Amino acid sequence: MVKKIGLFLCLILSVCLTYADTPKAYLLEVQGAIGPAVEDYINRGISKANEDKANAIILQMDTPGGLAKSMRDIIKEIITSKVPVIAYVAPSGARAASAGTYILYAAHVATMAPGTNLGAATPIAMEMPGTGHEKDKKSPSDLKAINDARAYIRALAQMRHRNVEWAEKAVSQAESLSAEEALKLKVINLIAKNIPELLQKVNGMTVEIQGAPAILNTNNLSVVSYKVDWRTRFLAVITDPTVAYILLMIGFYGIFFELLNPGFIAPGVIGVIALLVGLYGLALLPINYVGLGLIILGLAFLVAEAFLPSGALGVGGVVSFIIGSILLFKAPYIGFTLPITTIVVVTIFTIIFVLIILSLAIRSRRKPIVSGREALINKEGILDIDPDGKKWVRIEGERWQCRSDVAVKNGDRVQVVRVEGLILVVKPVTQ
Repeated sequence: MVKKIGLFLCLILSVCLTYADTPKAYLLEVQGAIGPAVEDYINRGISKANEDKANAIILQMDTPGGLAKSMRDIIKEIITSKVPVIAYVAPSGARAASAGTYILYAAHVATMAPGTNLGAATPIAMEMPGTGHEKDKKSPSDLKAINDARAYIRALAQMRHRNVEWAEKAVSQAESLSAEEALKLKVINLIAKNIPELLQKVNGMTVEIQGAPAILNTNNLSVVSYKVDWRTRFLAVITDPTVAYILLMIGFYGIFFELLNPGFIAPGVIGVIALLVGLYGLALLPINYVGLGLIILGLAFLVAEAFLPSGALGVGGVVSFIIGSILLFKAPYIGFTLPITTIVVVTIFTIIFVLIILSLAIRSRRKPIVSGREALINKEGILDIDPDGKKWVRIEGERWQCRSDVAVKNGDRVQVVRVEGLILVVKPVTQ
């Protein structure tokens, strides 16, 4: 029995060691816009491949572009990787536009599937709609952005010995290429229909890793798919501009409701969590802090309006809130925009919320006072004059000293006009 258990354990250990020694290629798949979530996924995948001493990393892309900051952070990780990164635009019909083009240029090996394209790498600010005359007259900030992008992609092209001239055209003129044209112009290294063909074609190719030449050995590699985990999915959700914006609003309404109704606890807890998560999501996005400041100022005005109803604070708060929402994101980055419909819906909801709060505040002010001495005003009672001439009135089981500015007599029914300290001022009730 002991021998059988020993043999079984040896078998398991042998299988584990065999798997551990099997040459591997990590497959990272990117579909959609490049942002903080994709950046985190790719960077962790590259780190995992380096940790496991994989033979290669296949970065399969189908992306319209994305955020410049995320793109640059991904490229830094690719350049410093000890494991060669093979960028692969696939499947057929996919594209590597804008930020995807930069990443393709940064990879140790650039490949594409048939029927794919790349290019249109002009900075997003240059792609704003307008007339041809407007495009010819670029502002100094536009020229600065486009020159910086051109220099960046030129440096990547020179480092990987790829077509520098076309790389600059992709930035300055937003040019695009098909896979066949890219291969002809030496923008990419090869075209492959699928991953097995890709690994076969890159085998034996010499690349430069951290300044030193290396020969790729991709024969008989076991392709390990690096899956998207809960962390990446969570980041993808909270870095969606609409979600981050709505979380910010939920946080505000939850905290505001808790301030108006102390003791409910749940709205305050939910509000604080939503507010912090929303702010974290916004912090990872290219936001305009003036817009965020205007939103916070608008919400502060709305809170003040609820406690000090005047009308002006409410109107100012709504105006500030709308302008801040419009200015919140610096530019309409692909996949990272705040739809105007979201702003309109949230603004309308905010206005309704404020109107409800105002109506409740006005209604509460108009309600008669039901506690304290002021609650006795307009109440009626029977006048009682004692032998010393002091006037008293009994109201709701309590006996109060009173006086009257008009003539009254014992037993008269009187009504409280006002309160002066501990003395009630009364008048006769007219029949």
